[in-house]
Amino acid sequence: MSLLTNVMDHSLDDGYAEAAARKKAAGASGMPKTLRAKLGLAAGLVLAALVVTLGAAQARVAAPVVAKERQELIDRIDKETASADKLEGTVDTLRDDVSARQRAALKTSGGSGQADLVSMLSGATAVHGPGVRLVVDDAKEASSGGGDNPRETADFSDTGRVRDRDMQRVVNGLWAAGAEAVSINGQRLTALSAIRAAGDAILVDNKPLVPPYTVLAVGDGQRLSTRFQNGADGLYLHALEENYDIRATIAVESDLRLPAAPSVIVRTAQPRTEKGTS
Repeated sequence: MSLLTNVMDHSLDDGYAEAAARKKAAGASGMPKTLRAKLGLAAGLVLAALVVTLGAAQARVAAPVVAKERQELIDRIDKETASADKLEGTVDTLRDDVSARQRAALKTSGGSGQADLVSMLSGATAVHGPGVRLVVDDAKEASSGGGDNPRETADFSDTGRVRDRDMQRVVNGLWAAGAEAVSINGQRLTALSAIRAAGDAILVDNKPLVPPYTVLAVGDGQRLSTRFQNGADGLYLHALEENYDIRATIAVESDLRLPAAPSVIVRTAQPRTEKGTS
């Protein structure tokens, strides 16, 4: 009990108590007592106030200059943006002109049936006729898969989203089934077309498309539909529907209209030699 009584009576350590007593006796405090110390403190406060005042004055003087430079930069950006827009419009006009000239180059002056066929198969001219309409869409509960690119996952659309390789198989299956012309969401496909992915978007010839993806294929409608659905790519699409809730509908149409490809590139050309000439 004596130890407990001692602890209760001396809750503050003796060393701390002695230090506090000495400080009190000496009259120590946080404020300087000598004249020199007081002058030093006053000088420090004056210097700090002077620095703050000078900084504020400089900021006030520089403010109009900064505002002027900022406005000049904004005006320059607006000017360059307008110039870029104008150049882009010129490029679009020239591209349309080049495409028109390339499409014209695919035709002969006589307008033979072979030239019309080549023009149609190359995508140089708009076409219409019977065929099939195939609509492919993501699952209702589609997810992103948690990765940077949800379309780069497994062999099937395990995220419930239609990927670029899925559309590649669909289009290739239609070609193999006998399609004469194909388009996706109004974008005409040619032998040089590319179907790729960029983030969440599917690109056809570098133009982004959004679901649902409407694929039009001109050909013998009923035969085209049957051959596609019974082929490997049609069965692949059916597997996506059964296992990952990808939505797809196919219908035979009596008259489909497909636009011409926006740009047809003529890579090579050879003069045609008529039979019987030397």
